[in-house]
Formats: sequence, structure tokens, C-alpha cells
Amino acid sequence: MTTSTLTPDKLQIGPIRLDVPVVLAPMAGITNTAFRRLCREFGAGLYVSEMITSRALVERNEATFRLITHHPSETPRSIQLYGVDPATMAEAARILVDEDRTDHIDMNFGCPVPKVTRKGGGAALPWKLDLFREIVESVVEAAGDVPVTVKMRKGIDSDHLTYLEAAKAAEGAGAAAIALHARTASDFYSGQADWSAIATLKETITSIPVLGNGDIWSGEDAIRMVDETGCDGVVVGRGCLGRPWLFGDLAAAFRVRAGELSAEEAAALRAAPSLGVVAQTLRRHAELLVEFYDDEGRACRDIRKHVAWYLKGYPAGHEVRAALSTVQSLEQMDEILAELDWSMPYPGADAEGPRGRAGSPKKPSLPDRWLESRSLEGAGRAEVAAAELEHSGG
Repeated sequence: MTTSTLTPDKLQIGPIRLDVPVVLAPMAGITNTAFRRLCREFGAGLYVSEMITSRALVERNEATFRLITHHPSETPRSIQLYGVDPATMAEAARILVDEDRTDHIDMNFGCPVPKVTRKGGGAALPWKLDLFREIVESVVEAAGDVPVTVKMRKGIDSDHLTYLEAAKAAEGAGAAAIALHARTASDFYSGQADWSAIATLKETITSIPVLGNGDIWSGEDAIRMVDETGCDGVVVGRGCLGRPWLFGDLAAAFRVRAGELSAEEAAALRAAPSLGVVAQTLRRHAELLVEFYDDEGRACRDIRKHVAWYLKGYPAGHEVRAALSTVQSLEQMDEILAELDWSMPYPGADAEGPRGRAGSPKKPSLPDRWLESRSLEGAGRAEVAAAELEHSGG
């Protein structure tokens, strides 16, 4: 077991000091301001926006600017950028900083989705180490005093690991922290995360914090990751889907570790929501989405994907689940939720554990001849250029 060099209950990322070393992972279509605000109501930490495409930001795409708008209650503000062109990424960073839109910039080098990797982006990009280094350097320079962090995976597959070399390059380029999702792009979200890779990274990177990501479903998991790997904090993604109260559990667990709470006090604080509390939280989430979109119909369409996660393990009944999955208004949602037995107690383990789609291992989609060289020169130049011509529309 390695030992963290930082105080276990605190995390410093540039000038940002977190009392609880917990970060909400960016998740596309999930971590908008509504969900971030909901998670903050239950816990503490750093809450990162969903991935923002640098080209869309530079082009001042309206939907993208909606996504980078934080509620006044959100502090510190954190935005994740995606891009493959150093100049565009730097310009996007300058917009965020010069217009005072963020306190922290994270960069996405971990996305395993085929439409991203097949053009050399996401988890495929660190293979081209020169391009990776140039992007990090350009964004760090453009961001000035705003801390820049990097989120990555182990590599493309078990034969093409990139995380140690990329992490060293990021450290040398001035990154304020590095987060590792301990899977390869090939793994997608399948199997178990390789926490030993986080330990190896922590042993390798000594001047800035190392954060671990992968298979954190509870406060106990987070503490175990820190104890086993020595990492300085944890990044939580799928574990909080339909469970924003997980951040309260994580905060309590780290406060026990720091000696601020007894184990008995933390156990009393652990979330065990009745079906009524779940219903109220689901309703609150929908309200925040209405505020975010300024469109009740769109908010209701968005909340539908969260229903199965919220009700996991609870005896809600097929008809209620089906009705909520097609809900069209808050008034209709209230009528459906009223049909539930709000007194039903927390079902325990059935409501916990893995959630979200794990997928299965697969051969990553990559640009033609991408793996022939670690340099961008030659193979991959045209594909990467094409990737920067597209934007996500937010």
C-alpha cells in the first residue's frame, strides 16, 4: 500500500481547496447545472460540467453557452473541455477565463465512445504524445491562474497503454492534477477497474495530486481506493446516477478518516432514503431541470432517463415506472408519484452497487494507421483535423 502525501481529508487543486477530496465526473447529458446543484445539496466536493467541445465554445454555439452557465450557488465552478487542436483548445480556455466563466478547467482525454476515438479524440489522443503535450501546454498557458487538470484512461487497450507517459507530460506542462479512470478505451465500462494502475500512477507522479476513478459505489469504496492506491482523492461517475445523496455518504466517510466524525456518527448520517424521499428528490431534480432549460417539456423529457436509476431496488411497480418514463409535465409527475407508497423503507443492497451501462470489451475505433507511430506526423493528421471541424452543439 502506498501513502498519500496530502492530508487525507483535504485536496488542493491549484488555488482551490476542497474539504472533501471528491469530484463529480463529467457525464454527457447528466452533469448539467441541475444535477450538479442537486448533488451539492447532499454533499461536498468539486462538481464538473459535462464535456464541452472547444470548437463549439469558440464558435459561441448557443447550446454550448447554456451548458457552461453556472447557477450563482455553484462554487467553485468547473468546466471540462474536449478538443484535439491546441490552438482551438487554448482559445476556448481564454474565453472561459477572460469572461470569468469558470474557476477550474478539466481536459477530457478519457472518452471511449467510438465517434470520439475514431477521429483521434478522447482516450485515443494520448497515444500521440506530442499532440497531447502541446494541447496541455497551450491550455495551461491560456488559463493563467485558473488551474487546469487532465482526466485520462490507462490507454487504448492492454497493448497500448499511455497513462504513465501522458501523466508525466501533463505534470511537466503545468497541470494542477491528474485523474485516472483505471480502464482502457477497449474496456469501456466493463469488468473491474484496475486500481493497481492508480497506485502506479501515484508512485510516478509526485508533485501534483492524483485522483482515482472507477467502481466507486459507496463511501467505503472511496476510502478503500485511497487506502489501497494512495491517491489524493476520488472521482465519482456512474455511482451517483439516481443517488445524489452518495455525495453525503462520501463526505461522511472522509470525515471519519480525518477524525472529524466517529464511525457511529457517520453511520447515522448514511443515506437510507425511503421511497418518499426518493420521490421528492426525483421531483426536485425535475424542478431544477425546468429552471435550467426554461422549458418544462424538455425538462420532463430529460428526467425520464433518470427514473430507472432513482427507483433501482424499490418496489415501485411496472405501471408507475412506465408512466414516469413518458412523463410530460410536473403536474403529471406529481400525480404519478402520489401513487407510490412513500412509507416504503430503503431496500438496502438492492438500491446500491453498479448502475449505468457497463457495455462489453471491444476493439476501439481509431483513425487509419493510428497505432503505427506515437507521433502525429503522418498517420492520423487528416482525421484529427476533421474531428475539430465538428462540434457537439453543446
